Amino acid sequence: YRKVVGRTCETHLDRLTAIVGVGYLFVWGAFGMVAFALGMSLAAIEMQQPMISRAVPIAAGVVVLIAGVVQLTPWKARHLRCCREEAARGRHLSADAGTAWRHGVRLGLYCGQCCANLMVILLVVGIMDLRAMALLTAAITAERLAPADARAARAIGAVVVGAGLFLIARAA
Repeated sequence: YRKVVGRTCETHLDRLTAIVGVGYLFVWGAFGMVAFALGMSLAAIEMQQPMISRAVPIAAGVVVLIAGVVQLTPWKARHLRCCREEAARGRHLSADAGTAWRHGVRLGLYCGQCCANLMVILLVVGIMDLRAMALLTAAITAERLAPADARAARAIGAVVVGAGLFLIARAA
């Protein structure tokens, strides 16, 4: 954003860049609140229903497996490509607060949609598990910063599929 808008307007660039960041973080905060509420609801149901409680380990493995399979799909590759190309799309942004906010929200939505399959893993392995958060953060960072050939995303998908199969086998 700074590179695109900085060429045309230097006056309030720091403030506008901060607004982009706030828009991006707003989207992730909203995703986080929804995920936390959903995770807490699932945990409460699991504690109240013994039959569901017994099925959770296998269901968690299935969710992780599906997240890994999605990581290997053309859908995921297309979304990663869009995330990487989003900066190039901003060539005609105006230097105003409304545009900066919308750009930040758009970036947050693109990123959230692209990472949704990996983020759902937190719902089944524990939304407050710091190890899981660290691993997923590293995986998402790797797939976003890796070269555009998407090998990192496929490797992450293979690891996640393996983890899902392991969880299913362990639960069975």
